[in-house]
Amino acid sequence: MGWSDGRMGGFDVETTGEDPDQARIVAAALVLVGADRPRHAFRLLIDPGIDIPAASTAVHGITTEQVRSEGRAPADALAEIMRLLHTTWERDVPVVAFNGSYDFTVLDRELGRHLDTEVSVTGPVVDPHIIDRALDRRRGKRTLEETCRHYRVKLDSAHDATQDALAAARLAWRLARRYPSQVGELALSELYDKQVAWSQQWADSLNQYWQSQGQDKTIDGTWPVRPRRA
Repeated sequence: MGWSDGRMGGFDVETTGEDPDQARIVAAALVLVGADRPRHAFRLLIDPGIDIPAASTAVHGITTEQVRSEGRAPADALAEIMRLLHTTWERDVPVVAFNGSYDFTVLDRELGRHLDTEVSVTGPVVDPHIIDRALDRRRGKRTLEETCRHYRVKLDSAHDATQDALAAARLAWRLARRYPSQVGELALSELYDKQVAWSQQWADSLNQYWQSQGQDKTIDGTWPVRPRRA
């Protein structure tokens, strides 16, 4: 049996914006699936302490009024998120996050903002976005929706934290079977190291392209948590 035959924990956050250094978390979900056991979903609604921009509400449907009346305080919710993640890793269950460098970087910045601490990744992380980008060289968008469509994976409602987390786990299962020698048959520690390298290789290639085009911009390929800005 490979790691994808066991339990997995899909993880996702919904936020106030696209910049992980500035965005605030408004919803988070961890969905435990697999190993022929019932699905177990944890979902938190969080009051970020600021107004949720209309553009962000248009994406995930969560309003300022909703989080103010139903959301938990950030510090309390963030501590709960980390407790859930660490409990998952303590059980040797991989956490699966699509484009995880966004989710974990947002979480890291929120922890610094509210609890004066940082994300501590103490177990395996599987990122279908990193794996797909490294092993399938097709052209086109690589959003969760498009990636699920490409691999024929079910996504019930995009930009719902629970459904996105569940779709990420389904993608991980599918990719493990699509690429057995490169993904599914590897130890999780080896797959983790490969994802670190794949992410950096992608960033290096993109940065070289931008430089060749005379564009003054770069992207950090550190995964799964990008370093904090000085």
